[in-house]
Amino acid sequence: MAAHFGRRLYKGAATTAVAAVAVAALSASEAPGVTVEDQGRPTTAGATPAPDEQPPAGDTATGNSHYYTALPPLKSPSPAPSTAVGVPVTDTPSEAGIPATVLAAYKKAEAELRTAKPGCNLPWQLLAAIGKVESGHAGGGRVTADGTTITPILGPALNGVGFAHISDTDHGAYDNDSTYDRAVGPMQFIPSTWKWAGRDGNGDGKKDPNNVFDAALATGHYLCRFGWDLSDARDLRSAILSYNASQDYLNTVLSWMEYYRRGTHSIPDGTGTAPSERPGAGGTPGTSGTSPGPSSPSVPTKNRPSTPSTPGGSGKPSTPGKPGGGTSPSPTPPPSSKPTPPPSRTDIVDHLEDVGTPKLTAMAGDAFTQKISARAETKTGKSVAKVRVRFVITGDTDAAFTGGEKVTTVVTDDSGVAVAPALQAGEKTGAFTVRALVVGRTTPGLDYTATVTERAADALARTGDTPLTCVPGGEFADQVEVKATYKGAVADKVAAAATLIKSADDATESTKGPYFKDADGKPIRTLSGLHTDAKGLLKLPKLYADDTTGTFLLRITTAGGATLTVELKVAPADASPSPSQGESQSPGTGADPSTAPSPSATGSSPSS
Repeated sequence: MAAHFGRRLYKGAATTAVAAVAVAALSASEAPGVTVEDQGRPTTAGATPAPDEQPPAGDTATGNSHYYTALPPLKSPSPAPSTAVGVPVTDTPSEAGIPATVLAAYKKAEAELRTAKPGCNLPWQLLAAIGKVESGHAGGGRVTADGTTITPILGPALNGVGFAHISDTDHGAYDNDSTYDRAVGPMQFIPSTWKWAGRDGNGDGKKDPNNVFDAALATGHYLCRFGWDLSDARDLRSAILSYNASQDYLNTVLSWMEYYRRGTHSIPDGTGTAPSERPGAGGTPGTSGTSPGPSSPSVPTKNRPSTPSTPGGSGKPSTPGKPGGGTSPSPTPPPSSKPTPPPSRTDIVDHLEDVGTPKLTAMAGDAFTQKISARAETKTGKSVAKVRVRFVITGDTDAAFTGGEKVTTVVTDDSGVAVAPALQAGEKTGAFTVRALVVGRTTPGLDYTATVTERAADALARTGDTPLTCVPGGEFADQVEVKATYKGAVADKVAAAATLIKSADDATESTKGPYFKDADGKPIRTLSGLHTDAKGLLKLPKLYADDTTGTFLLRITTAGGATLTVELKVAPADASPSPSQGESQSPGTGADPSTAPSPSATGSSPSS
């Protein structure tokens, strides 16, 4: 649902026909692939669902609330050749000005997203376009030095009458309305969306939708979710329509984005050109949306049905006459004349029920093979199809859904079931929670516990078979390198340790024989904090020998229980071991090689 009012165009664009030409001219210029159709859908298939499949208001950033519909001047700050023949243009450079603090917030958000999500290619001009149509750049830049609006900017109550129906979700914490939700702040987030999409953009430790730095950064992350690349026309359209599901909204935002791409400049805070109307709120830009008093007659009241006028009359509805003359008095309407909207599918959902979700466990870095399933049900247990279920990852974890997002929304199928996308484990181990919620309802959430275990290997093997030998007091010519696998696949980034042990049956650290060197060059016989590389390989530092001769053992272990024992031989140069001597689990620590027992084959005893 997107309510629209009489479109007001700025100087030089006075008719709807001119507006259409303006949109076409701007869309065809520098934004690749940006086109519109008369049918009200993007030209690229799949960019947005059909009208009856549009996401509900509660699943967009703004709740599909009202926005400023004025288009930019047809003459851009740095005009390019135009093919729009006969379209009047005027020079209005003030429209290209953006209040300094607001402009800084847009650019700061772009810079942060360039690092956090480089594949998104978010342009700050898109944030500026959304900020323009949502709040007129915070009411012309009426913000404090830290970016907080001087007075709250609130949209109309989303009460289902002329607007979407979104009951209160924040107990009035953000919008001062404990009955219905309202869009809040310079980027007009509804509270239920801000709850998961909010960001701290100015580093003050708070996520405030009334702060332009916080709101701009949140908008950037919101537009960059689902792996969208905003340099691609299809993804750009999808992202904008997810903010407000209206083709007219898409056209308006694209027009302003293109306008700002052609040039803009910074102006002092509070001196920006604020739109003359606050759509749907009945207040002035940058105010709380209260109805205007007698001193502000220029601010119209929005979203009231027009009254048919009497031909040649005063504009009031005609009254049927009584037989024989006179008029009948108008009946007095009942105190409550607004229709009560019928309950929607979402309204009848009482709770969510788990649908056989298995235990959720995955190794760090792996995808969870199990998926979460939840069914929307009425109080009597009847399933509810075609409602939105939001899945939110909470807790101290870097796990995410496919695409790298912490939040995803799924529509229930004909059996009322919503299946969340696959979870992808991060590097943080431990348990976290995925909460399922019905979008647009305040019913209790359904929690699922997921666990990430550390990366593991179940087998280790040397990458070479050269015997590891050394003379007393010398250094081993070859470094020990091993490969770790898990169920036959490469085991990358697996924690490992290496220790020179006393014997095959005594894994305590040896006090003589071969050794490694620490950073200061001192002998050490245990290495911890090791990890295999991306190919599952682990190459140990050089080994050195003291004056003790004999056969020694180096044991390498990994998370998951994989173990490999490697045999090391220290002997005088004239007593080199035969080629058959290599790795062994049979100890001969400190013994003369001529009297040591015959070494066995390399020991490898994986355990999981």
